[in-house]
Amino acid sequence: MVAPVYCFLVVVLAGAQAFQPDDGDWRVEIHQLQQMMMTFAEEMKTLKMEMEDMRKTMVTADGALAGNDIDGVPRNKRQISCEDATGHVGLAEQIETSSCTMGLPGPSGRDGRDGAPGRDGAAGRDGQPGPQGPIGLKGDIGPEGPPGEKGETGPDGNGGGSVYIRWGRTTCPNDTDTSLIYDGIAGGTHFTHSGGGANYVCLPKDPEWGVFTDGNQGTAYMTGAEYQLANGNNPFQGASLNDHDVPCAVCHVASRGSKLMIPARLSCPSGWTREYKGYLMTAYNRKAQPHASRT
Repeated sequence: MVAPVYCFLVVVLAGAQAFQPDDGDWRVEIHQLQQMMMTFAEEMKTLKMEMEDMRKTMVTADGALAGNDIDGVPRNKRQISCEDATGHVGLAEQIETSSCTMGLPGPSGRDGRDGAPGRDGAAGRDGQPGPQGPIGLKGDIGPEGPPGEKGETGPDGNGGGSVYIRWGRTTCPNDTDTSLIYDGIAGGTHFTHSGGGANYVCLPKDPEWGVFTDGNQGTAYMTGAEYQLANGNNPFQGASLNDHDVPCAVCHVASRGSKLMIPARLSCPSGWTREYKGYLMTAYNRKAQPHASRT
């Protein structure tokens, strides 16, 4: 009969703390070290008692299994391997059963290395649109782009055109698509006065009066114009126009954009259309007599 071998794995934890006390806290660190040593001694005492109880239990169990005539049943013997506290493995014979006592767990190992990154997950669903942010600052004006293609010519409008005065007539020419705006009488400054307007105007026959003082006519005059053709050189042969008022007509030509009066010509340049022709007339060549002004 081979006596059984009982293997025990005992791990004794011992800690040591190296320190270099400073002048200010070395007493506190010595006290902490003393507390650690006392705690370690208590743990060793408890461990020793537990191992003694375990040894007694194993001896009792071994005595019960020592013979072959317990219960009249023969016992089989076998070899088992046990690992002691130093890591060595030994063989031991055991009758029917044998147990290896586990020692206390060792300290935790170091953390393992990080694994490879996992694959990207599936894209999530789109969230709800958020509130509209504030309007940003206005940006700079960009460069001007190239001109676009020319569009189609639109229909003729009612505005625009050209306006002129036809002196000596109350109507407008009817062969140039010209319309009459109004007709009136030519007027200007009296030929004996030195003040007044520089040009003749076409006075309408239905004036609209503004602010005026009735009877106050001593500051300026608007005098109607008349023909003075008694001294010869009358261009209107067969017509007696002497001392007759000079009529006028204000005309509008919708299809014309410009106007031009050319003295000493009876025809227009190329590209222009003649509205009417006539004679230039002016005031008498006698100078105006000076007179005292009144206020």
